[in-house]
Parts: sequence; C-alpha cells; structure tokens
Amino acid sequence: MAPGSWPRRIICLTEETTETLYLLGEGERVIGISGYTVRPPEARTKPKVSAFINARFDKIDALKPDLILGFSDLQADIAAELIRRGYNVVIFNQRTIAEILRMIRTVAALVGRQAAGEALADDLERGLDRVREKAAQFPRRPRMFFEEWDDPLISGICWVDELIEIAGADSIFPQLRSAALAKDRIVSADTVRAADPEIIVASWCGKAMKKRTIVERPGWGDITAVRRDHIYEIKSTYILQPGPASLTEGVARLQECVVRSLHH
Repeated sequence: MAPGSWPRRIICLTEETTETLYLLGEGERVIGISGYTVRPPEARTKPKVSAFINARFDKIDALKPDLILGFSDLQADIAAELIRRGYNVVIFNQRTIAEILRMIRTVAALVGRQAAGEALADDLERGLDRVREKAAQFPRRPRMFFEEWDDPLISGICWVDELIEIAGADSIFPQLRSAALAKDRIVSADTVRAADPEIIVASWCGKAMKKRTIVERPGWGDITAVRRDHIYEIKSTYILQPGPASLTEGVARLQECVVRSLHH
C-alpha cells in the first residue's frame, strides 16, 4: 500500500497510544491528545480533545482525523458518538502485559510500521526480562499491596499485578487480577490488614497519595509496611497507563520499592 494510504491524522484519546506512536517515530501523525497526556512531554503541544470519559466533539470535528484510538469500556460512549459521526475508531481493551504488547504491534500495523512495532515490542520484552533477572537475585519476595484507589480500596489491575511479580514481590491479592472492572477489585481494609503487606504502593489516579490517610486507617498501624514506613507512591502516568510507560518506568519504580524494603 502506498504511504499516503495509511492514516496520517490520528487522535489518541488516551496516553498510551500517543506514546507508542512517538516511540515508533510517528509522532507527527498525532493531531489530538487526551488532556491527561504526560508522555512524551513533546506531545503536550498537540490540541487536547478529551478526558477519560468525555470528549470535545467540536474540536475533533475541526481537526478532521482519519483515525481515532481509544481505550476500554470507559470510552464506549465517546466511541459510539464518533462512529455515528463517521470516523474510523479503534478501541483497545488491554488488561495484561501480553495484551499491551499486542496493542503496540497493532498500532504499528495500523500506520504501516509493522516491523518497527515488532522491534519495539521485542525491546520492551527484553527490558522486562532484565527486571526479572535482577529480581531473581533478591533473597526473598516481600508481600506487596498495590492500592489503585483509596475509597473504596481497590487492588491493582492485571498488568500491575503481573509487573509486581516481575519486579520481585508477591501481590497479596493475586486472585483479583483477572477482574477487569475496578468494582470487582474492591477490598476491605480488614482484609488488607490480615494479609499484612510489607510494602504498600499507592497510585490514586488523578490525585496525589496522602500517606497520613493510609497510616491512620483503623488497625493499619500494625501492618508491617506501615510500621517500617514502606509506603510509596507511583504516579498513575507511569504504572496505570497500559502501554510502554508501565513496562519501563512503572516496573522500574516497583522494583525500587522492593529493593528499599529489602534493605531497610
């Protein structure tokens, strides 16, 4: 197919597809982004056309995209309206590491860069292997609770749970990783306390973690992570973005938390 036949005017309604296109060297094709986009920094100069669950359809119309990329059931209503307006829309629903890598390969294929997509995905897999190799040298695997939200308490989504294991820790709620929806990963404070995590990592999407909120929960003063002050925050842009960020910066920061807990 001739180069001009591939999509040239792409709107990304979430950050991970934006970052993927830039890593493929195709950032110039991105003409609109989510207002929550942080990575890569240069993408933030592009027009902001959406949040997570709403979009500026007038701005999208004015930009005349030939492809729109989105993510998950949270954007189903946005996608439906865009489809009714006649746009080509691709919605990804990746929840595992394998699905994230498949998303990257698919985005590359959509823009005619299949080989580059394979190379990028392979490089990300090699990076995860290096993290695994380092973790294999640790003397033990500490117990970790990843707190995706504070009220109600929500345990981490599948790819986060998988990355915790790669980083060298054991998730305290591995049985919840297959639950795609946040409401199915709600846990009680008493259950967390009973599991006695040695590390607590919080990533409250859209707001900063407040350590005092965690420390002052009834009964949590006895939790090992609280007693030893192994409470950490990883910004959601690094770990809750189901794309390159979580497979690089996100897993690296998880492993830093594991290392700190083992040495202090």
